Amino acid sequence: MKILFVSLGCDKNRVDSEVMLGMLSQRGHEFTDDEEIAEAAVVNTCCFIGDAKEESINTIIELGEYRKSGKYKALIVTGCLAERYREEVLKEIPEVDRILGTASMEHIVDALDGVLAENGQEPSDVETSENTSSMRRIYLDSLEKKPIGNQKRVQTTGGQYNYLKIAEGCNKNCTYCVIPKVRGKYRSVPMEELIEGAKALVNQGVTEIILVAQETTLYGVDLYGKKMLPELLHKLCEIEDLKWIRIMYCYPEEITDELIQTIKNEPKVCNYLDIPLQSGSDHILKLMGRATTRAAIAERISYIRSQIPDICLRTTLIAGFPGETEADHEESLSFIKEMKFDRLGCFAYSQEEETVAGEMADQLSQEVKESRRDDIMEAQQEIAFNAAKDRIGQVVSAVIEGRIADDDDDEYDGSTYVARTYMDAPDVDGYLFIMNVPYDLMSGQFVDVLITGSNDYDLIGELTEGKEDENEFTE
Repeated sequence: MKILFVSLGCDKNRVDSEVMLGMLSQRGHEFTDDEEIAEAAVVNTCCFIGDAKEESINTIIELGEYRKSGKYKALIVTGCLAERYREEVLKEIPEVDRILGTASMEHIVDALDGVLAENGQEPSDVETSENTSSMRRIYLDSLEKKPIGNQKRVQTTGGQYNYLKIAEGCNKNCTYCVIPKVRGKYRSVPMEELIEGAKALVNQGVTEIILVAQETTLYGVDLYGKKMLPELLHKLCEIEDLKWIRIMYCYPEEITDELIQTIKNEPKVCNYLDIPLQSGSDHILKLMGRATTRAAIAERISYIRSQIPDICLRTTLIAGFPGETEADHEESLSFIKEMKFDRLGCFAYSQEEETVAGEMADQLSQEVKESRRDDIMEAQQEIAFNAAKDRIGQVVSAVIEGRIADDDDDEYDGSTYVARTYMDAPDVDGYLFIMNVPYDLMSGQFVDVLITGSNDYDLIGELTEGKEDENEFTE
């Protein structure tokens, strides 16, 4: 059966989607991106903020029309929206056949087979599983369940990089966030399973692994009684042919000296940290339930930079949190100007039901939230653009993403390639455009590049004179 699999939301959701794709492929199913030729659909949903929730609902409704017409033999909804609004989805969108909660993705095959059997169709050529006869519409396993570790995955990232989800759930209980309710408490994946999963990705050609979780810095505390992210990094660095390891979602108060020294001393670990801060105002940090202060964050960042001078720091902020005054907003603005983050994203606060912040007084208007978000991004633009200009003249290692179509201009002097440096996480950061490349490069190839210019967030460069690797990737 040809299945349309739609994965929405974050990169952690992408990992779940790839695991479910792997299970379905082992069952003999095929996949398509074409809605018109698909015979069934699976939607892995997100509900973290209002826009994500709306996108998920609209996608389900759109594919529900194919199910209603009979073109699709099944429509299955999984992920955070499915966990949080399971009863509402089934009631309001009756075309949905099955709901899988966030801890229930290993039931994807049984759920699909169950729908097909229910409709009097042969599920597949593979022997029918014991649970196929189940007519239940909702699969809802305990959120305390051990997360799935080393599983066969169907890669959807293009091949040279992929994500490794090292833990599930979160214990922080920030007042604006529903993740603990839909994903459960923090649960680490056993280290041996992560190593095997990473090796499997590298064997498929992945050269960059990106560690993700709701919070990566607490990895191992539940299984081993202490933070084990540094030990995990050491073991991952032993994998042959793995070139880069990138760490996302580090809470500042949990970044230990040991972790900083590991990043500093392990060549394969990118000098890059994603540290979501959410605000630069102590008043708002307290309202958010964040276990840190502006001064503590500044101290930690200062220490990180003293130990790793070329560290690239990324953060995210929330603008317009309930009760945020103009003075609070100005504090956040002054904080980002003081810290000069290399990368920064900002989101207008999204009021979510079943959260403490959602019930707070002094909710701000959408206009104010968006205006403050724009203020922050405008301030960050100046910082980022100046930082890009300051990199002119540096030589950096970069991984090739692809080639831009050749220019027909008679003066054209070679191909232009798109690449990423250690400072650029896929999909969220900038690019490096390598100009006038006189020979073929391959996606995933690492090259040294001289930075010759910048264009807003992006860099422009040329290959260095050393071309010792030229023949390795060309006929």
